[in-house]
Amino acid sequence: MKDFRLPIVFSLVFLIVATVVVFSIMSDEESITLSVSSEPIEVIEPVLKTNVVAKNSISSYRGLGAWVDAFDADPNYLRGVATVFPADVIEMSENKVRTLFLQASRSEDRSNELVSDPWHLANFLLNAHGNGLDVVAWYLPKWDVNGEDLERLLALADFEVLGHRFDGLAVDIEWNDDDLKHEERSARLIELSKSLRENLKDRVLGAIVMPPVVTDVINPNFWPEFPWRELEKIYDVWLPMNYWSFRTQEHADSNYYNSENIKLLRNNLNDQEALVHAIGGVGIADGNALPDPGEPLATIDDLEGFVFSVASTKAIGGSIYDWATTGPLARDELADNFTIIYPDLYK
Repeated sequence: MKDFRLPIVFSLVFLIVATVVVFSIMSDEESITLSVSSEPIEVIEPVLKTNVVAKNSISSYRGLGAWVDAFDADPNYLRGVATVFPADVIEMSENKVRTLFLQASRSEDRSNELVSDPWHLANFLLNAHGNGLDVVAWYLPKWDVNGEDLERLLALADFEVLGHRFDGLAVDIEWNDDDLKHEERSARLIELSKSLRENLKDRVLGAIVMPPVVTDVINPNFWPEFPWRELEKIYDVWLPMNYWSFRTQEHADSNYYNSENIKLLRNNLNDQEALVHAIGGVGIADGNALPDPGEPLATIDDLEGFVFSVASTKAIGGSIYDWATTGPLARDELADNFTIIYPDLYK
């Protein structure tokens, strides 16, 4: 692992100055006359050649991850002060996080770009790579009929700064706050997914999905007849949002809820070997002051069950949503446990 422990200051300054120095010899005296012109002598297009860093591997989903959304860090979406900064990747690295999952675009855009503020993304991307972390960009589609969702996802796939690209791309499949019938929503999801695969060929794609205990048991009306089988061949890794902190009865048990969701997910996909990166939470309260996410937080006592479930279901990785609402003691405990259940990743 690279031992970079200082945040990278990312700035580019372009300055064109033409200086003309005229030397004239008068009699036995030397006279130097300086003049500065604001007009460029010649316009030269700068070309920066770099090796593109793009892992594109299942490895980015293995082991411990950390989640950062736009409302935590993106200046255009903050609801107050930022709770996560690019320099925080240093602490993530120290806590055995292997991958930063970064929300990198939103459909209600405030950056006037297809992606979030490019300077914001560049800062996180370069700092993460400099400290040995992969970065998976994620985006929440809202099933736009005019192709906006595909354009944004492809823009993230193409995003590059100084030769660095995102190591993975994940689609957050959960939006149902619309007037679409579930058949039409599913059709648009399938069309988007197929188009994404056709454009990105062999790129590794992650599917962030609702927990099947919700869609199959607790609230079947959330998204009836979800098209698991149609998506099974398109996505490479599945990331179910197994948040137990606001559930009741057996569903509030981190071990049971995570395990049951992974079992149902694989059954729905008809693939008992489907690769899963489990997402728990919301957050982990450990007695330290944390931002208020507006919903109950999981507790540090829940971690043992969650980690046991990740190991027993043979998930390839796991994480808590999100980094800002996971306390420092919980981060330490996650780091210790993940080095135990994934020894080959943390040699």
